[in-house]
Amino acid sequence: MTLRSVLRQQSVDLEVIVVDEGSTDDTASMLAAVADTRLRIIRHDTPHGLSAARNHGANEARGQWLAFVDDDDLWAPDRLVRQIEAAEQAERGWVYTGSVNIEGWRIVYSRPPLPPHETVATLPRYNVIPGGGSNVMWRRSMWMNVGPFDTRFRGGEDWEMSIRSAQYGPPAWVCRPLMAKRVHETNMFLNVSEIMRATRLIEDLHHTHVDWGKVHRWVAERYLRNGQRGAALAQFAKAAMKGEVGGVTEDLSRLLRRRLGRYAAVSPPRIAAMSDPWAAEATAWLSELQTICSPGHSATQRAHAK
Repeated sequence: MTLRSVLRQQSVDLEVIVVDEGSTDDTASMLAAVADTRLRIIRHDTPHGLSAARNHGANEARGQWLAFVDDDDLWAPDRLVRQIEAAEQAERGWVYTGSVNIEGWRIVYSRPPLPPHETVATLPRYNVIPGGGSNVMWRRSMWMNVGPFDTRFRGGEDWEMSIRSAQYGPPAWVCRPLMAKRVHETNMFLNVSEIMRATRLIEDLHHTHVDWGKVHRWVAERYLRNGQRGAALAQFAKAAMKGEVGGVTEDLSRLLRRRLGRYAAVSPPRIAAMSDPWAAEATAWLSELQTICSPGHSATQRAHAK
């Protein structure tokens, strides 16, 4: 699904470089079966880590813009062209967009990002750019000045890279939900010990004071997703003690609404679309992508191709 969402980008010339981090499943054969000349595959027989994989892909790329996508995230079909247009119009070297979080195909988090001036001011304290490393695009010339990703990180490398990018100059933005982050128990960013280590490393590298209240809220939700309720409550308590009482209340209310939505008579995507224009836009392109990725659709297309 991720690769399909990338290859169906509209109105841009692109090359797609997949860095295979020592996969032992059917990834290699699946990639080999993709008949698209825009696709190149780099194989690491031994995993080198996410930062090193992204850096290797960037070094091999030939385009003027660099965009990264993790293997469980999805892009709207106009994501790249919208971001490039915004960056060129604003004469900026990097650009971000909005995102939603999804479980399966259901939107579970939907909120526009902060505008660029607020993002730059907040980044040293908390990662406010949604969607992680699958969101930001860099002009190659800027990447050469601020990159690469720091390989000491095993999570949080996208946040640290954004801090360095903001020191180079403010970003442009596209205030639309043009990507979706799939959240589930096997996400790399659910490694709580690495989140904590990366956050402390950012404090040391950039001589900043991170907003630990927001970090504890973020970790609490990840614990809840893993079913670790006791650990989540401990993190919520730490967040409250760091001044995030209102935020903790908001998180718990949202989690309750999400759980109730699973049992509602109307499907959660339709609920989101009816009550939230931001989610409605994301729901439209996600629904289209879901149809394209469905087995029946693929079979129909193969029949027409014959």
